[in-house]
Amino acid sequence: MTQKNFVVIGGSHGIGLGIVHQLVSQGESVTVVSRTSEHLAGLENVTHVEADVMADTIVADQLPKRIDGFAYCPGSINLGSARSLSPDSMMDDYRLNVIGAVKCIQAALPAMKAAEMCSVVLFSTVAVAQGLPLHASIAACKGAVEGLARTLAAELAPKIRVNCIAPALTDTRLAEKFLSSDEKRAAMDRRYPLKRIGQVDDIASAACFFLGAESGWITGQILGVDGGLSTLRS
Repeated sequence: MTQKNFVVIGGSHGIGLGIVHQLVSQGESVTVVSRTSEHLAGLENVTHVEADVMADTIVADQLPKRIDGFAYCPGSINLGSARSLSPDSMMDDYRLNVIGAVKCIQAALPAMKAAEMCSVVLFSTVAVAQGLPLHASIAACKGAVEGLARTLAAELAPKIRVNCIAPALTDTRLAEKFLSSDEKRAAMDRRYPLKRIGQVDDIASAACFFLGAESGWITGQILGVDGGLSTLRS
C-alpha cells in the first residue's frame, strides 16, 4: 500500500496533535505546520514546518508535492458579551479561523490536485448551530468556516472533498480555563446528554474518518461531534 501524505495545520497541540498521532499509527506521512514542535518529538514520518498562520505566509514549497489529506486545526475560544465585543479581537478571530484556513488551502491546492483524491477537514463549533451566550465572535467566525467548507466542496469537486467538524467543549489546552477545578469539570460534564465533555480522540477520530477513503462519498457536510448538545435535551 502506498504511503499517503497528510498536512495538519496546527498539529502540535490538542485536536491537531490527536489527528497526527492517529495518522502516524496508520503508517501515514504527516507534515505539521505550527509554531512549536516539542510534542512531535519521536514521532515517525512527521515533518515539522515552523510557521505562524497569523503572521507568516505558507507557500507550496514548504509542503509535500502530493497531499492526500489536509486538516486546518487552529482555533480560538474568545468569549464575551455582545456589549464588550472588540472589533480588533473579532478581526483576530476571523484572521485565525477563516483567512488562515484560506491562505493555507491556497498554498496546498496544487499538491491536493496532484493526488488521485484529496480530503480537506475544517473545524467549526457547536455554537454555530446552537446559539450560546457569550459566543458571538467565535460563532460568527466559525459560521463563516462552515460557509467556506460548503463553497470549497462545490468548487473543488469531484477530486477534492471538503467537510467540517463542529465540536463542543473538548479537553484541550484551549479549554483549560473552563476546566480548572473538579467542580467546573463536573458542571461542564452535566451540560451534555452523554454526561461528559469531549476528548481529543473523539474529535480526531471523526477527522481521520473524513480524511480517509471510508468517507469517499461524503463532501460539503458539517458533522456535530458534541455529545448531543446541538440536538438533544435530557
